[in-house]
Amino acid sequence: MSPRLHEAVNTRATAPGVIAEAAARRIRASSPLGEHGKALIIAADHPARGSHRVGNDPWAMANRFELLDRLCRALERPGVTGVLATADILEDLLLLGVLDNKSVFGSMNRAGLAQSAFEVDDRFTGYDPEGIAGRNFDGGKMLLRIALEDSATPSALENCAQAVNGLNERGLIAMIEPFLSRWQGGRIHNDLSTDAVLTSMTVASGLGRSTAYSWLKVPVVPDMERVLAASTLPVLLLGGDVTDTEAAFASWKQALKQPTARGLVVGRSLLFPSDGDVAGAVDRAVSLL
Repeated sequence: MSPRLHEAVNTRATAPGVIAEAAARRIRASSPLGEHGKALIIAADHPARGSHRVGNDPWAMANRFELLDRLCRALERPGVTGVLATADILEDLLLLGVLDNKSVFGSMNRAGLAQSAFEVDDRFTGYDPEGIAGRNFDGGKMLLRIALEDSATPSALENCAQAVNGLNERGLIAMIEPFLSRWQGGRIHNDLSTDAVLTSMTVASGLGRSTAYSWLKVPVVPDMERVLAASTLPVLLLGGDVTDTEAAFASWKQALKQPTARGLVVGRSLLFPSDGDVAGAVDRAVSLL
């Protein structure tokens, strides 16, 4: 364990009030977009939903100290504009002092645990708008599973709309990650067809009393030109668990040419690249912007 990680662990036990002090003095980014006009946000909210897998390793993200070390390496690279995570991870990063001049997004709904029977019923167990504003952060992210045959979907839509309203009232970005999903073999699966992603975008775009601060976070699928023409909201491209690195980078590069595509939100494929070179993977993603 590095000395600064050791100090952060000790602070949690002996002086927890330091976390609020670190949040209050954090220097916020002047814009969610970098000098290149795009955003590159590192995502690390997977563990709170019980998801630790990267590729063939089911526990890749389970070691918190290793994850934090990789996050610090990623956030220190030029061109990285922000981070997305749950309170436990963001507060560690505050104690480590790596969030100055970064856009910070709190993950809001994590109750839809991965592979659970209630995955669609994704209640807000993480950040709320008040908590995000109170921590001096820049916005909140919500996952939205739209399963037409699941009766939990209307509540999920309503909860997301309320979160959008609360963030909008505070002038904070509401980052909505929608999927059209369906149950198969007792598990929920996201439909990654072009039509499904387009439909999920149009549903998410209409949530809330105002969409002035709403952004979308969507996967890259075939015919992204058609998909990204479905909304005028700013869109961040979802990285996901990449199996073919070359194909993924090529698809991101092509999609970023569309006017509504404002950047990337990538986690596992940059934090746990197949060659282990976090800095190299992040730098390559920055080059796409």
